[in-house]
Amino acid sequence: MKSSFARAVCRTLIALMIWTPYQIAQAGMIGTEQVVQQSSQGDRGTVLNFVSRAEVASQLQSLGIDPSTAKDRVAALTDEEARFLAGRIQSVPAGADSAGVLVLILVIGLVAAAVWWWYFKR
Repeated sequence: MKSSFARAVCRTLIALMIWTPYQIAQAGMIGTEQVVQQSSQGDRGTVLNFVSRAEVASQLQSLGIDPSTAKDRVAALTDEEARFLAGRIQSVPAGADSAGVLVLILVIGLVAAAVWWWYFKR
């Protein structure tokens, strides 16, 4: 019984493999210009996304700069300037939220409570 079931499963799998279309991948050489253009567009996109954030836009408005003007200035940057700014944006810490501090305080409190309980229950 096992062998007839195994044969049926194998035949079904073989039939499915034959009928399944194969994806043919093609590789080719890309030019240096394409790589440079894509990296500069990616850097410019990183800076534009940063300027488009609500917090940054409100900060720019408080400094007297219109967000649309800032986007125009980003579009006018050279590739080197855009690469520099994108690197600075990516190297800046994400921000200090209080959740990490609260977890640290909770862990310290639990450890202190465990030590106190262990010390006085002996």
